[in-house]
Amino acid sequence: MTNETWGQVREELIKRVGKHNYTTWIEPLKLSHLKNGVARFEVPTTFFGDWVQRNYGDHIRTQLSSAGTPVDRLEFSVGTAATAARPVAAKPAARPVRARVSEEELPGAPLDARFTFESFVVGKPNELAHAAARRVAEGGPVTFNPLFLYGGVGLGKTHLMHAIAHDLQARHPELRVLYLSAEQFMYRFVQALRDRQVMDFKELFRSVDVLMVDDVQFIAGKDSTQEEFFHTFNALVDANKQIVISADRAPGEIKDLEDRIKSRLQCGLVVDLHPTDYELRLGILQQKVDFYRSQYRGLVLADGVLEFLAHRITTNVRVLEGALTRLFAFASLVGREITLDLAQDCLADILRSSDRKLSIEEIQRKVAEHYNVRLSDLIGPKRLRTIARPRQVAMYLAKQLTPRSLPEIGRRFGGRDHTTIMHGVRKIEELMTTDSQLADDLQLLRRLLQG
Repeated sequence: MTNETWGQVREELIKRVGKHNYTTWIEPLKLSHLKNGVARFEVPTTFFGDWVQRNYGDHIRTQLSSAGTPVDRLEFSVGTAATAARPVAAKPAARPVRARVSEEELPGAPLDARFTFESFVVGKPNELAHAAARRVAEGGPVTFNPLFLYGGVGLGKTHLMHAIAHDLQARHPELRVLYLSAEQFMYRFVQALRDRQVMDFKELFRSVDVLMVDDVQFIAGKDSTQEEFFHTFNALVDANKQIVISADRAPGEIKDLEDRIKSRLQCGLVVDLHPTDYELRLGILQQKVDFYRSQYRGLVLADGVLEFLAHRITTNVRVLEGALTRLFAFASLVGREITLDLAQDCLADILRSSDRKLSIEEIQRKVAEHYNVRLSDLIGPKRLRTIARPRQVAMYLAKQLTPRSLPEIGRRFGGRDHTTIMHGVRKIEELMTTDSQLADDLQLLRRLLQG
């Protein structure tokens, strides 16, 4: 295919993806090879190619086929010209020469070999977090600092942190990448205070190129540790070093964390890993099955079992993976096929526990979808009737279907007071007896959420 034909295909892609998306993602592509059903393009960065593949790959293949050039696969490589043209981060001002701390002295936590980008299953709930993590893992100029990942238990924060560290060490072995938990940071600081080696501690943490701190909410309420973390954070940012942080909630929602630290954490890119949806859970199970088949050869998995597990176990990925591990181990020990009946018997306790778990976030999403309002409006301050009534419905369902307290429900609804939640619940209870449409809506939503 000639570049002229590719030019015609690009004109058609403008209509399909829109001018803004075309300018950002399609126009920089440079066709370098087309043979045996494979089209290869040069791209500015690996992150760029991954994004185009996921979001526009189908469009490109369709238009190439329409132009008379069927393509089965797209490949992307970082072009040498593009690489040379990439901006170089400004270097910090020269500082006094210091002795390098040896790699053995880095107080980092060991990385789990299983937690890589290749083993991370991407879906809508974690797409942005994955893309941001891949961008940081490429190294090069610091584009957002810090990268702050937050979400509930078992949604993939630690997996992405380990994956970033693995990739950075593979791509840039010269970089000093330090990954540790906030608890380990505190322990090292307390130990330095006790041994009167605070200056050694400061030098150690300020000498790294990439600092990654997991579960930063742990330092909340610990004044001395927060003080040192704040100064370490500032020193690394001033030196244009990359920082990656994770927590179980957004910076502004971490209780007893100093305001100045909250402000610093919010100045970069803050990304929420949403609770998993059905498609993502099913994808995770399918990937795990492929892994287990090499360990449990000969085991037969009946149709519908994975779909059943993805539908019923919605708490978090760790519980989901643990259930599958138990199921394969049990079936192997008793020498039976993995059927739906076997799964229900073997996982009875997990299934019962999962039946009782329903997150406020899931309720909010279902209510927003049902009433066709934006989730941000449902949680936000707007008081329009078209938004206020669905918000009260969501508050009522959160109170009825979850064990959460009124103050906690209020925090999940944009930081509202518990009395506001009480008012919303009472309002819905009053309207249910007179508004048949509202009663039907509540019945349907209950069925969707508990089914």
